[in-house]
Amino acid sequence: MSTETLSSTTQVKLRAVYTDMDDVDFAAGTQLLREAGFQVDYLETQDPARITAQAGNATALLVGYAPVTAVMMDAMPSLRIIALLSMGFNNIDVEAARKRGIWVTNIPGAATEEVATHALALSLALTRGLPFYSAGVQCGDWNIRDTLTPPRLSRSRLGILGLGRIGTRFAQLSASIFGEVIGYDPVLPDTPEIRERLRTAGIRRTTLEEVRDTSTVLSLHMPLTPETSGMIDAGFLAHMPKGSYLINVSRGSLVDSAAVRYAVDSGHLAGAGLDVLDQEPPAAGKHPLLGHPRILVTPHMAYLSDFTETEYVRQQAQNVASWKNAGHPDSPVIELHQTVHPPLIRDGEDRA
Repeated sequence: MSTETLSSTTQVKLRAVYTDMDDVDFAAGTQLLREAGFQVDYLETQDPARITAQAGNATALLVGYAPVTAVMMDAMPSLRIIALLSMGFNNIDVEAARKRGIWVTNIPGAATEEVATHALALSLALTRGLPFYSAGVQCGDWNIRDTLTPPRLSRSRLGILGLGRIGTRFAQLSASIFGEVIGYDPVLPDTPEIRERLRTAGIRRTTLEEVRDTSTVLSLHMPLTPETSGMIDAGFLAHMPKGSYLINVSRGSLVDSAAVRYAVDSGHLAGAGLDVLDQEPPAAGKHPLLGHPRILVTPHMAYLSDFTETEYVRQQAQNVASWKNAGHPDSPVIELHQTVHPPLIRDGEDRA
């Protein structure tokens, strides 16, 4: 938006609403938004009815896990931008936003290092049997030995599905630990530049079948699409080598949870490590991937570090501030053909 548009004699009031993630400190984001001229409110809810009732005149929604549907957008006629506190955006109806001229933004790349490191940590913890041995020692059994002998990783193959930023960084971290790193990506172009990037990261690009059928550790770094939803099912798992390990730090719905539990129970998989589930938070005591000594689950915190804790909040708010100040956010999920400027809400008008 031009400065001329904003420098009206009538004071402009724009409203930015944080919907959920009440455990996050939004102070840095709030400051950015206020400096950009926004009134800032917090709802602390993922409930669509509450969001539409209490944010009906919001210009910007700053969202964690809350869904934002087409129906909700229609109930918020002033809404012009939805800023996510994540790289993923499956909780937003992006196509509905595009049709309504609403920007959707995410945070790409900020936690590449953290998520890649988390995938490696899960891989090492499982292949070394750390959950099993730690639990035994805590119960007083110093001489405990597992029926599964840890594999020597320098003689093992790491397979990566998805060779974007995180998958590639994971390969770089793992290349000196595993005997070989192989990878598959259905959408990554085959260009000289890409081939050199993968070679430098220590990845041999190959087929889905080879990655699936020959990897001691198989790590998922795929987006959730209609094609990838549920791709790790019973049939897929049956082709993985007996005694192999599955890692998922990308999207919970890539995986058929019941099939993974069965594969571990039966001994076909030696273990699974997941930071994401198909249901978050999982139903206490009911989710098939909870409560198993060979399944290690962390609560969707692979992104977390002392750096990302503040950087995510800053980038989320900066997307909104950049849109307001320049007419274009820093990291849009969608590109709108026409810049839509904020509506003017003047003093005295209802801002509830």
